[in-house]
Amino acid sequence: MSSAAAIAAAILQHDAFLLTSHARPDGDAIGSQLAMAFALDALGKQVRVINKDAPPATFAPFPGIDRIQVLPAAPVLSGLSPDAEATIVMECGDLSRPEVAGLERPAIINIDHHVGNTMFGTANWFDGTAAACTEMVADVIDALGVAWTPAIATHLYLGIATDTGGFRHGPISARTFEICARIAATGVSPAQLSREIFDSFGVGRIRLTGAILDAMELHHGNRLAVLYYDDDILAACGATSDDTDGLVNLPLGAKDVLAVALVRKQTDTQYRVSMRSKGAVNVRAVAVQHGGGGHVNASACSVAGSRAAVTSAIIDALTAQVSAAGIVTG
Repeated sequence: MSSAAAIAAAILQHDAFLLTSHARPDGDAIGSQLAMAFALDALGKQVRVINKDAPPATFAPFPGIDRIQVLPAAPVLSGLSPDAEATIVMECGDLSRPEVAGLERPAIINIDHHVGNTMFGTANWFDGTAAACTEMVADVIDALGVAWTPAIATHLYLGIATDTGGFRHGPISARTFEICARIAATGVSPAQLSREIFDSFGVGRIRLTGAILDAMELHHGNRLAVLYYDDDILAACGATSDDTDGLVNLPLGAKDVLAVALVRKQTDTQYRVSMRSKGAVNVRAVAVQHGGGGHVNASACSVAGSRAAVTSAIIDALTAQVSAAGIVTG
């Protein structure tokens, strides 16, 4: 059996499902969960979608967003034997990534495209060639024999569009565009969905963009950009954390910039670092050094220390990766 078929076979053995993904869910996490939820609905399965954190506010218009429950621990699916239940975990390298307690079930189905997955499930499918986890979910839905509805297609597109940064990075392939063609064939408009995903922020987002870019630091011959924000900057701009989505990509619009780090203060001694890059510049290697992960061109980690120490360490590590890539600019 193919991997998608094996996952579908595992799903068909159960009647009730918890669907979850990583903390601070992005478009691929949300899209994977809700596309799968709608497919399981079509099969008459019992489904609950749970996350540690709420979805970004910009995704509010998308179908089924209100199904996502923000819970610190997995609920009990009452009235069913344990063998009838399963947890489907998507976009997570290990079972700690959702940061939700009690996900353990006799059956855990693991679907992921991030290098380093620990294969923690009773059924596992890892595919590092997928541009987004929703590409894999699309194959599972086909293997389940469920037709793509506009709601399913919408969430498949949400995952692909966001995880590729609007088709600018990641292992994009012919498969990606074949899926997008099928999405359009359901009657949804990729152009309209892209506007809702990328162009639905408030004015605070515009002010925040200006403030962050105005304070941008450039290093290593303008090949490395460093951005920073904290709660005070958000408040001054009238912005929220949702308004930061995608800002890390902006410096890559400059030809010479090959890597970007967006540093966000969480506490005086803890910082969240999101990184993006072009081509062979491996930001995942930097994230892994600090206990994080992701993709070659899009990764993140949390780093302890002062702002100066954290920024210096990230600059040194990214400079090494930019140099190793050997890309000539200018």
